[in-house]
Order: sequence, then structure tokens, then C-alpha cells
Amino acid sequence: MTSLELVRGALSRFARREAHGVSPLYEHLAARAAEDDEVAGLLTAAPERFAHPTLLLAAAHRLLQAEPFHRLTDYYPSLGGSCGPDEGTWPLFREFVLERADRVRELVSRRTTQTNEVRRAALLYPALAQVKGPVGLLEVGCSAGLLLNLDRYAYRYQTQQAGQLAAGPAKAPVGLHCALELAPGAELPKIPKSVKVAARVGLDRAPADLTDEDTYAWLEACVWADQPERVRLFGVAATAQRRSPPEFVTGDAVADLPGAAARVPEALPLVVMTSNTLPYLAGEEFVAALAGLGRPVWWISHESYAAGLAHVLPGRDDLRPDPAGPAFGVLGLVHFADGALRSARALARTALHGQRLIWLP
Repeated sequence: MTSLELVRGALSRFARREAHGVSPLYEHLAARAAEDDEVAGLLTAAPERFAHPTLLLAAAHRLLQAEPFHRLTDYYPSLGGSCGPDEGTWPLFREFVLERADRVRELVSRRTTQTNEVRRAALLYPALAQVKGPVGLLEVGCSAGLLLNLDRYAYRYQTQQAGQLAAGPAKAPVGLHCALELAPGAELPKIPKSVKVAARVGLDRAPADLTDEDTYAWLEACVWADQPERVRLFGVAATAQRRSPPEFVTGDAVADLPGAAARVPEALPLVVMTSNTLPYLAGEEFVAALAGLGRPVWWISHESYAAGLAHVLPGRDDLRPDPAGPAFGVLGLVHFADGALRSARALARTALHGQRLIWLP
């Protein structure tokens, strides 16, 4: 169980920093829920480390999927709605979730937010390109593992300096666009036409089976409901992945990391990826586990600075977000060898869902 005070604070921060300017629907719902003890109280059924506002919103989305003729769907573009938030949105949402309070609590108590944000592949690609391949990929906190196919997607990076940069296969099933900007003093990174991945392994406490209808519906419900393009990309990437799924390992991100890493052949450079995973882990323990794998390893970290690079690249106050400003991610590349940290670099600031990279010097 999570305290009501923590839940209300999380809802308020989510509305101000993550959803603001990105998701009008979720900004509206989270801000109102933060002021409503009955609705916010539904999320207290989740364990504290999983009680993120997106879990409550995903539970409501999932229940609404099963009742597609409810009036609330008018505000959910993912379900065919075309109305923006107005004076009727919150009363309908509040009534909907409180009438189904037991089902909402049941969902948030046993589920977690399992984001499969395919657009984040556009953030990870330039980092992976800096490791000489072919490589073996291990994604920790992989959910359905859609990011493990990042070499099979096509990319278009829009820049002011060089126009549009293209990468990936010409006939890729998924095409992604990302703005690539430069911080003062930075130079454009090299975006190769392709990267080579020879092994793919996903480690998760509960890997998501895309062939299971209920699991698929939950993953779809975790996509923000007023962003149908994200829903579409998830569906296309899921269809492609079913044809060639990665190897999954069920286990703990720290305790079972050595066993998962052993699935990647020793002959391949081991690249471990995390994307918005470390808030659910003990970051220092995870970094120690990476260093202790007994082989060279590159860690591509797409996390908040506090959750990720602060453990290996301390003192970078310029990477800490303003508590009153929008949230952003930090893309990092870290190298361990012989049990020790060899290098750590912050590559870019990112929009959390893959829309934008600001490359750092």
C-alpha cells in the first residue's frame, strides 16, 4: 500500500512536469485526481515503487476498452473519441472509476505500468551506433521487448544543420521521426545507415507475451489515450516482433542480471539498455551488478539523471531538471571492463517519449 499523501504529490507532479504540453487529457485528469481523495485513493492499492500516476490512468483506460460505448470514450482518441478536455471530462471520469473502484484497485495492485514506447528507439539508436558491432543487446525492464528491434526500424532525424538524416532499412515495418538539436558547443553525432545486432535478450520481472490477448490489451492501455499515433506505432511494432521475438528471461534486474547476460555470446560486445527502468530499482546496486558481470559491458542509459548517470557521472547539476519545469531524460553511454568503470558520458537530453534529442558537447 502507498500513502495517500505520496499518491497526491505524484499525481500533481505528473500533471505539471510530464503531461503538461504533451497530453492535455492526462494533464487534466491527473491534476483533478490530485485534489480528489477518493480517486487518488484508488492508486494507494499499488506497492509504493509502482504507484505512478500512469498506472491509475492505464487501469481506467483498460476498463474503458471493455466498455467502448461509455460516454467517457468521447474524450479518448485511442477509442475513437474526438473531444478535448472540457467541463464534462472530470465528472465522467470520476464517476466511471469510482463505480468500478474494486476493479481499479485490483488492476493497480497486481499490474505495473509496462510502457513499450517504440519512439524511444530513435533516442537509443545514436548511442548504440557508438559501440562497434555486431553487438548483443540485453534490455533490462524490457516489458514486451520492442526496443530490442531498434536495428530493424527506420529513422528520420530532423536537424537545422544537415536537414533530414536517414537511417535503418529501406523497407522497415516501423518508421520513426525525431528532432535532433545541438546544445551550445556540440557537434552532430554520426548517424550510420545501419547498426548490427546479433543477439537480443530481454530481462523483466514479468515479460509481456504479445500473443496473450489480455496482456496485449494492458500494454495498449498503458499508452496515453490521447496519443493515437503512439497506439498505432505500438501495434505495428508488436506485429513485426511476433514474427521474430527476442529471447526473454524472467527475473530480477539485479539478482538475475548475470544469468541474462550469459545468454549473450561472449564473442559479442554486450550492450545493456535501460529506458525509464531505474526508478523501480536500486540504482547503485544495478550499477554494481553491471560492473561485476566479468566481461566488458556498455550500458546505454535513458533515464532521469538522478536515477541513472548520477551513479557514474556525479556532479552534473546541468543535467538535473528544474523541479518546476518539464521532465526530461538523459541519454548516457557507460563502459565497464575488468570490474571497473572505464568511461561515462552524457550524450543528450531527451523528450521522454522519443520526440526530441538535444545532443551535448
